[in-house]
Amino acid sequence: MSSSGSGTDLDQVILPVIPPVHVTSGQVSALQVTDGLRRGSQIVGRFESSGLAGIKVSAQGRALRVQVSLSADERSVSGWQSGRAEVGPLPRFIQVRSQGRLRQCVLLRGKRTHARVAFDLTPEEIPDDGLICVEVLDIAEGDGVSEELRAAVSGRVAPDGVAGVRLDKIVFEEPPAVDYDPDTLDGSRCELYSLISAGGLVNLNRQGPRALRSGMFVVNPVLKDRFGSNGRIALRLGTKAEAVSVIPATWRRVNSELRWLRHATRRLLHSAAPSVARVLSVRDGDMGAPVQVTRGNVTELELPSPSGSPLLVLLAPCPDAVPILEYGTALEP
Repeated sequence: MSSSGSGTDLDQVILPVIPPVHVTSGQVSALQVTDGLRRGSQIVGRFESSGLAGIKVSAQGRALRVQVSLSADERSVSGWQSGRAEVGPLPRFIQVRSQGRLRQCVLLRGKRTHARVAFDLTPEEIPDDGLICVEVLDIAEGDGVSEELRAAVSGRVAPDGVAGVRLDKIVFEEPPAVDYDPDTLDGSRCELYSLISAGGLVNLNRQGPRALRSGMFVVNPVLKDRFGSNGRIALRLGTKAEAVSVIPATWRRVNSELRWLRHATRRLLHSAAPSVARVLSVRDGDMGAPVQVTRGNVTELELPSPSGSPLLVLLAPCPDAVPILEYGTALEP
């Protein structure tokens, strides 16, 4: 046995992953560090609670684009690892950090929902050993989050929201020279692009308006040159009534039909527009009165493109209806 410095011939050589690469298993040797994450074979792993994954990447002095895929399923509950599962109806409010900085936030609501996070790392943010850490934290944990925001969502989001969440995939690639995106995206595409997060998408191919059943949604900092990265964005909000045909003919269906009729009446009177109650920066707290204009049955919400911190939009209650995001439009600076 020979040695060189502190190493020996028996030391395991850890080969980094080389971009572009999709990391879809927790068994790869480049996944060197885990905390609160149980490794998987067909997924990277499942979080017991807030935790992280550290992967050795051969960046070679280049910037990297990182895309993280998270999801919830029937096992995504608090206490799943001990068999003492506790299922709750509240959405999960999750921070995704990397290299010590908050990148984006996601809301996950219900089962079989998927969320995507995307961010760029500069060469200066990647250490010489190539270790890139992706942290997934509940909104109540960690520093750099406004106590005002935490108070605003207390009781409205699930405690220990990361418990049981799947880390399905991490993609590392070089950022393209220029991204070409449309000036307008429908509600579902806004979530797929990670501009907003409203509870996660069940069908990643879905297009059209996005229901905002949690009464809130996150607006995220997005990638350079992508939709919403410059200037301001306008989000068109509306409402819809729940369909009554799928509800059995009981008092619940009667109630639903009454709600549908009341909502239809409001639409006829052009008074069915939703209202935004507050907009809070995850880092800095309340941003003051939001810029919103009501026209008939829709509300146009105008926001600055987030740069250093995601924004949380809280909606006022919508009696007899579900608020929806119809589409988003990028405004000139």
